[in-house]
Amino acid sequence: MKDMFSVKDKLVVVTGGLGQLGTEFSRSLAEAGAKVAIYSRRPFDAQEMEEKFPGLAERILVYEASVADKEALTEATERLVKEHGVPHALVNNAGIDSKPDGSAEQNAPFEVYPQKYWDEIIDVNLTGVMLTSQAIGSKMAEAGRGSIINVGSMYGLVSPNQALYAYREARDGVPFVKAISYAASKSGLINLTKYLATYWAKRNVRCNLVSFGGVKTASFDKEFIDAFLERVPMGRQAEIDEYNGVIQFLASEASSYMTGANVVMDGGFTAW
Repeated sequence: MKDMFSVKDKLVVVTGGLGQLGTEFSRSLAEAGAKVAIYSRRPFDAQEMEEKFPGLAERILVYEASVADKEALTEATERLVKEHGVPHALVNNAGIDSKPDGSAEQNAPFEVYPQKYWDEIIDVNLTGVMLTSQAIGSKMAEAGRGSIINVGSMYGLVSPNQALYAYREARDGVPFVKAISYAASKSGLINLTKYLATYWAKRNVRCNLVSFGGVKTASFDKEFIDAFLERVPMGRQAEIDEYNGVIQFLASEASSYMTGANVVMDGGFTAW
């Protein structure tokens, strides 16, 4: 049974692997014996790698490639395959969002929401997943095996509750609305996941989605956290390492008959 959940010696690509969740996924997969290839928008030198992943740097590779740049993705993937072989798993983790403590312009009312922010978020969160899956998933399909893991959100299942953000207008006197773009990008991943799951099923490439809730961080306003936790049945945010297990499960043979699924881990937020 233990071997079913093993990722030892598997090659796993993690996009956005140097961000908050991406660092956790990369570290935990490397600790479990995988070789991790991080696709990053910026280069990372050996000293930075050792500082970020102490004792694990030899198991973690970094390729400079933005998920919004198809040419860079293709070049990075060709290099990776030539140097280390076809990846066994891909974690489409790279993503951006406007934050609860972000500017009012980024969170303007829908009627005047700037298209440039829509374009930025859709380009990374949805188009970026499509492009990365093209580059790496096609190699998996040629090899006849692979697991694509898309990182979604509870806001792909439900619309943002604007009451969570009302404190900003009361405090600052400026309208503040959680924007449409993030939710639209994450709901788009639901069907993209099902599409890829069925498209490559006969090539033994699986594709699943994980829809996460809020992660504990010190960067959010206390007013937001207090209002958010009132709406979470478990009464807390996720610890930073609580999502690692499902990523390893989906990268392992333990999920070999699972494809097209959406695993929801949100403390019960979408159950109400």
